[in-house]
Amino acid sequence: MSYVEIPGAKVPIRMWTDPASVEDVALQQLRNVATLPWIKGLAVMPDVHYGKGATVGSVIAMQGAVCPAAVGVDIGCGMSAVKTSLTANDLPGDLSRLRSKIEQTIPVGRGMHDDPVDPGRLHGFGTAGWDDFWGRFDGVADAVKFREGRAHKQMGTLGAGNHLCELCTDSEGAVWLMLHSGSRNIGKELAEHHIGVAQKLPHNQGLVDRDLAVFVSDTPQMAAYRNDLYWAQEYAKYNRAIMMALLKDVVRKEFKKAKPTFEPEISCHHNYVAEERYEGMDLLVTRKGAIRAGSGEYGIIPGSMGTSSYIVKGLGNEKAFNSASHGAGRRMSRNAAKRRFTVRDLEEQTRGVECRKDAGVLDEIPAAYKNIDQVMAQQRDLVEVVAKLKQFICVKG
Repeated sequence: MSYVEIPGAKVPIRMWTDPASVEDVALQQLRNVATLPWIKGLAVMPDVHYGKGATVGSVIAMQGAVCPAAVGVDIGCGMSAVKTSLTANDLPGDLSRLRSKIEQTIPVGRGMHDDPVDPGRLHGFGTAGWDDFWGRFDGVADAVKFREGRAHKQMGTLGAGNHLCELCTDSEGAVWLMLHSGSRNIGKELAEHHIGVAQKLPHNQGLVDRDLAVFVSDTPQMAAYRNDLYWAQEYAKYNRAIMMALLKDVVRKEFKKAKPTFEPEISCHHNYVAEERYEGMDLLVTRKGAIRAGSGEYGIIPGSMGTSSYIVKGLGNEKAFNSASHGAGRRMSRNAAKRRFTVRDLEEQTRGVECRKDAGVLDEIPAAYKNIDQVMAQQRDLVEVVAKLKQFICVKG
């Protein structure tokens, strides 16, 4: 489909979904965002749903301003995927050993490494820029400095919720590695610190929603936020790269005979800010649960723990600010999913997938998410499909 426009106070709201299918609270959030004086455009992806701070699946283009709560607390959260030389024929009948090796190597949930991962010891990992990256930690907000040790130990860890580490096959039988994670606790603490700062600024008093507090250009608060934001986005990218290197090492050890090789990594943020130019204006584009889909750019759009995921190539649709959805999108809250479904439902919906099937991940049940194939059909003018993947192992925290 192409988009549907609904009126907004300062800009129209372009929606790549049927507005009638979007819950009222999410529509109100979008209308609120459209009232901001700095806004130049608002695009809404088909995985849209209510989110803390701002609607998940929204792309907010502003001039001279950025809204930290709209970026969200998991700064730089995103996906990475790698195609391997392995095929479905190389896989063992029992996948439980492989899953447990992954879980022993990559800490999940609140877990962290006992000692920080040394990237110099990882197979083929490029360490140029690593020391400079950590050197720049001295320049982030003082409020989080005491977390440095924890930030080192959480580098290369998965986290919980919808974060995942999967092994999948594509329609031709090739095995792919895929993971979803962000900037861990350090990103959260930086985000919460800056959201608190923004909400106290004089120009943010009397807003329709205090989550819409912004930083404006040429102020020390904006400079401090952008410094920390870009550092956290880099942390998230490194976090995924280190996990992918650890995952490749597990695969090398478990499939020694097959001597697996790996294609270049595809990596994309879906909670972040980028400086981009549209219609002759330099804008700050916030993607909250949306990926960049510029012409020819690769992206990853996952389903849920029992459904397909997609590797895509962007079509460069400027009406959507070169964006696409970040996944299927939830169709019910975590609490609603826990109330509605049972562990037996989870077992049924994840049949054929080696994964956790207990009450601790019930809120991640596939039926709590929208139909990924329908979401993909709604954004045919945003991306083209390169590969359709189906997981056979899914690790969650």
